[in-house]
Amino acid sequence: MSLIKKASDLRVYKISIELLDPLYKIAYLIPHLGLRTQLIKSGEAIAPLISEGFSRQRNPRDAARYYEIAMVESDEVCVHLEKTVVLSKRFTRLPKTKCENLISSYNELSKQLNRLRTIWKDYALKKG
Repeated sequence: MSLIKKASDLRVYKISIELLDPLYKIAYLIPHLGLRTQLIKSGEAIAPLISEGFSRQRNPRDAARYYEIAMVESDEVCVHLEKTVVLSKRFTRLPKTKCENLISSYNELSKQLNRLRTIWKDYALKKG
């Protein structure tokens, strides 16, 4: 087990970056500019929020808050991908299965972010 010295050492950070490539591939197939933009913005927001939370470790409450916001963004990606699945019925170039797989990946990321948030929140309560 290696020490975590920077935000990019966190598993959730690495996953959020790795998920961007498949997210972009799907997003650029979406014909609706608004949905495409929202999907990309939500996906791109996760890693910086994790980084911000990591940089606020001296204040565990702040760290937990940023991890929670990152989780919310991940959940938002799932909602936009679910809308993309609905669109895939009309636009056959939208890969329904890939969208569903990505939803599953972002759901897992949200669970991990929730766990990280809970750990920091509990630590903040113990610290006083």
